[in-house]
Amino acid sequence: MRKTLSTVLLTLLCLLIFALPVRAEYVLPYPSFMPGNKVYKVTRVIDELRAYWYWGPLGKVKYHMALADKYLVEAKVLFEYKQYLLAVDALVRSDTHIREAPYWIERAAAEGKDVSRLKEIAIEEKLQHIKVLRSIQEQAPEEFTWTPEKSAPTQLPLHGMLDESIAARE
Repeated sequence: MRKTLSTVLLTLLCLLIFALPVRAEYVLPYPSFMPGNKVYKVTRVIDELRAYWYWGPLGKVKYHMALADKYLVEAKVLFEYKQYLLAVDALVRSDTHIREAPYWIERAAAEGKDVSRLKEIAIEEKLQHIKVLRSIQEQAPEEFTWTPEKSAPTQLPLHGMLDESIAARE
């Protein structure tokens, strides 16, 4: 009995001592509710309310990074389904949140918090976003004219907007 217990403890100790750190590539979230779903507007309101839940600069960084990811994935799916007007709206929201994160990272650093790992994650996030945006750009038309039934048509320069989104992440 003692021998078995000591063997188990020795094995656990070896695993803890010699455990290698695991590094995973940055992964975007699974798409949430999309426009047209009954719950979509509710989730948008909840997203806005969650801003008050995340306190302090580190919480704000996580909040903005999470929403930048969420809205980028939403834009990607909408681009795939050729819902360009809705996709552009989601892309603009993603751009807004990705631009907010560096401000909060710098603010946390000014408060003396260790943000080195957060900066690494932000870089990985931006690289993943750029990869997704470039893949969207390959498939999307350069321009799209949205023509509603009773209004004037809207010209959407999709490649220009995607270039601006990529520039916001570089």
